[in-house]
Amino acid sequence: MMYTFPEKGLSEDMVTDLLREMRSRDCPYDRLLSTMCTRPHPVAVRAYSMFLETNLGDPGLFPGTAEIERRVVGILGSLLGCSDATGYVSTGGTESNIQAVRAARNSSGRRDGNIVVPRSAHFSFDKIADLLNLEVRKAELDESLRVDVGDVERLIDDRTVCLVGIAGTTEFGQVDPIGDLSELAIENGIPLHVDAAFGGFVLPFLEKDCMWDFRAEGVQSITIDPHKMGMSPIPAGGLIFRSSDPLRRLETETYYLTVSRQASLTGTRSGAAAAATYAVIMHLGIDGYRKVVRRCMDMTEHLVSEARAMGIEPVIEPVMNVVALRVDDPPGVRRALLERGWHVSMTREPKALRLILMPHMTDENLDLFLSDLEDVLISLRRGG
Repeated sequence: MMYTFPEKGLSEDMVTDLLREMRSRDCPYDRLLSTMCTRPHPVAVRAYSMFLETNLGDPGLFPGTAEIERRVVGILGSLLGCSDATGYVSTGGTESNIQAVRAARNSSGRRDGNIVVPRSAHFSFDKIADLLNLEVRKAELDESLRVDVGDVERLIDDRTVCLVGIAGTTEFGQVDPIGDLSELAIENGIPLHVDAAFGGFVLPFLEKDCMWDFRAEGVQSITIDPHKMGMSPIPAGGLIFRSSDPLRRLETETYYLTVSRQASLTGTRSGAAAAATYAVIMHLGIDGYRKVVRRCMDMTEHLVSEARAMGIEPVIEPVMNVVALRVDDPPGVRRALLERGWHVSMTREPKALRLILMPHMTDENLDLFLSDLEDVLISLRRGG
């Protein structure tokens, strides 16, 4: 279908009707178990609308918004174990991962280097290979689907500019042994980047703690996404550095703006993301996020318990609110669930049904899903 620029504009009501019709085709969050994003918190939505026209790419014109971003970076740094961290509010995990690796590459002075990532790493690292002309070496996983530290060590050479660990893998919600990777990074004089796009707003609020953030000395940078479990609107990501030097390695001269140098990947950046993130953090606080995460974990535990009653085991015991279930014929189960209006996804290896228990899911809808899942499994076993 061809689309052209309209000669004459439509009334606001007509435009609203057009938008409403197209929005009605989108999938409602009520039945989404495949996404790591969720409905933003109402206080974040209000803050976002207040700062729609602000531009963090020219912070001298918006000093109040720039102060909000500084506060967000400081707050996220303290959450991640570094009270004097630096960084900025990005568009999300992909940009943050690109910039973290770019900072490490620029610090190394190499243009023909490699990075070592887990085989479970997000697909953004494949983009990094293309964009930054780096070889991406993928280390194998152990039986618990954490990166095999011995294989990481085997892949390191004198051209390695960065190591990567994941705190909340996209497919299984697993956390790599960041402490061991940190020791490797220190021994080899290589920066370690932690992709905690999902886990960054989960792990700090769990009852069980592990050494995965800046408390591990070798960690130079962390990706954390407020638009996931942080309940901020899309797009809102965070790139946090332990010190200011890597951030300076990203700077470009911006002589016609109110700042002389700029470290972000994009030029114009909406201040609304920073404002929304600040608003929801200040509103919920540690206690509020603990309650959100606890509820998601309660649903996770309920799902696993009910699945076991159906004879289904998880691939690993869930570390956070991500569940991968071992079912026969995962593609068939997925298709049958979609016919009933449920959106689930699949993992690659081992193949399993992937489910994310986000704040938008209700106990009632989860039980409806479990009932449909059982019906689907019974039907498929009977060959129906």
